[in-house]
Amino acid sequence: MKQIEKIMVPLAFSPYSKGIVDYAVMLAGNLKVKQLLFVSVVNQRDVDAVETITSFGYEVDGKHYVKEIEKTRIAALDELVKDIDFPREQMKLIISVGKPADKLLKLAVREEVDMIVMGVKAKSEIVHAFTGSVAEKLFRRSPITIVSYREEKIAAKLRKRIVEKKPLFPGKS
Repeated sequence: MKQIEKIMVPLAFSPYSKGIVDYAVMLAGNLKVKQLLFVSVVNQRDVDAVETITSFGYEVDGKHYVKEIEKTRIAALDELVKDIDFPREQMKLIISVGKPADKLLKLAVREEVDMIVMGVKAKSEIVHAFTGSVAEKLFRRSPITIVSYREEKIAAKLRKRIVEKKPLFPGKS
């Protein structure tokens, strides 16, 4: 079995991102990985929407939009990692534009990551119902091992659902 040397951490910069970063750092330290690769994908759909607005004469464009998103996400990652115990020279941030699941998979393969650590929730339930989940797409299509982080509030809800429902196989636990 190959040693885990590089962990990719996709970030949507949601309220769950701090827990995901902390969990990935804990794993990276315990596994003595050589690099933590943080990746954020600006959804091409959003850039296209900005370009559509531009075509109506508004003073905004896709390039400016992406640059502002990049600045915001760099600052957000700096805040997320400011107190962590992991060498800064072993961390890297990639911000890219595209379809999030496709981009993440291509980056994971290109960067030769050994593990992906990600959360399963970045959107509200209602948005998820209409758009699907990047996490679900990655779990189905990734050739790389994915570790799924569960924020404690989400884990508690899942535990409650399991406890309240009847067992699938009566008489077995």
